[in-house]
Amino acid sequence: MANKKELRIGLIGCGFMGRTHSNGYNRVSNFFPDLEYRPVLKAACSRTENKVKAFATQWGYESWETDWKALIARDDIDAVDICTPNDMHAEIAIAAAEAGKMILCEKPLSRTLEEGEKMVEAVAKAGIKNTVWYNYRRIPAVTLAKQLIDSGKLGRIFHYRANFLQDWTISPELPQGGEGLWRLDADAAGSGVTGDLLAHCIDTAIWLNGTIKDVSAMTETFIKERVHQATGKVQKVDIDDACIFHCHFENGSLGLFESTRYARGHKALYTFEINGEHASIRWDLHDLNRLEYFDHRDESIVRGWRSIHVTDGDQPFMDKWWVPGLSIGYEHSFVHQVADFLKSLESEAPCAPTFEDAYETQKVCEAVIASANSRSWKNVD
Repeated sequence: MANKKELRIGLIGCGFMGRTHSNGYNRVSNFFPDLEYRPVLKAACSRTENKVKAFATQWGYESWETDWKALIARDDIDAVDICTPNDMHAEIAIAAAEAGKMILCEKPLSRTLEEGEKMVEAVAKAGIKNTVWYNYRRIPAVTLAKQLIDSGKLGRIFHYRANFLQDWTISPELPQGGEGLWRLDADAAGSGVTGDLLAHCIDTAIWLNGTIKDVSAMTETFIKERVHQATGKVQKVDIDDACIFHCHFENGSLGLFESTRYARGHKALYTFEINGEHASIRWDLHDLNRLEYFDHRDESIVRGWRSIHVTDGDQPFMDKWWVPGLSIGYEHSFVHQVADFLKSLESEAPCAPTFEDAYETQKVCEAVIASANSRSWKNVD
């Protein structure tokens, strides 16, 4: 790899997403050997020195910082990877853009449209490469779904439905805020399941089925007060525990979306189904290597749902991995996104979703919350 160009990475945030991204950087060159660039893990950053030191050692970072501003100021960092809670995305991204650093930012882009707009403006002004980690686009079965839709096999699309169900916040004893539970604190997260889970569904939907025009939503917060870890006081819970919305797409199809953290028996059930005039497809994260496909044009005596095992070398990304029939997993979607980002450095092509793309998802999230609060239809402006 000595003749490869280096992309020197500075990672900010050493939690769950920091691990998935670091794994992607560590594995990409082994499985995508034709890329001109290779990532070099220069520095990891977290406020707690013992934590970041252990993380850097485990994942192979050359050094560590406890101040993200110090990391951005370093001359040996080309790209800043933002894996912090949502309330830090905008400040870090804008500072990184002003410093001329490329940016890879965890989803959602921001807490609010105002923050997101400033982030989009900052990267555009700086003219830097940027991407947002909506990783489910790069599950091979989901990428295959995109290819089937774009080929016209489904024909005109009538329906898009998706859900993302979890059950980890049901206990009223669970506190809000602080390390590990910032997703329950509106100040840190911006919203609840809408920005955390439905944002994934919305990004995938826009990618597969096009622009969402308007929405009608309802949300619910089932436990109204929780102890806040930072203060020890009982405080109002301002995030949404559950959200359901329906919508119109620009192409005339109807959408139905549901997300909750109160669905017993579901740790991370993400599914979508798309119905077209000729065919339908559906996908389930729990069986992520399979795409189900129904084609009405099949001969009637054999017509039915077929289960496509997405492991063959002519299917998306799979030529980089094992032999047909052997599966890959969740972590590989991050390897694929790293590979696509590195590939984008070889040309003027962006690595989607860009900040601008993710801002479109943010607009839908904002419209969903506004619709639920006003109990009325809202246009996605």
